[in-house]
Amino acid sequence: MEREELKNKIQKIFRDVFDNDEIVLTDSTCSDDIEEWDSLGHIQLIKAIEKELGVKLTAQEIRSWEDVGEMLDNLLKKQN
Repeated sequence: MEREELKNKIQKIFRDVFDNDEIVLTDSTCSDDIEEWDSLGHIQLIKAIEKELGVKLTAQEIRSWEDVGEMLDNLLKKQN
């Protein structure tokens, strides 16, 4: 899967989890940029990503993400 295709999938997941169709992700998007992205929302987001992409993420991987760009890089590695 190409990076842009993955970003579009992840953006749809963000919009569904946070019930906000106005979310537009960039590589620098972080939790401070999305009001609904709190600790509970983060857990729901991770579970939705794992289910949609068929991957299992470790706590270490998740904690290492500073922004959506790092999330995408990690997810691309897991899929290849």
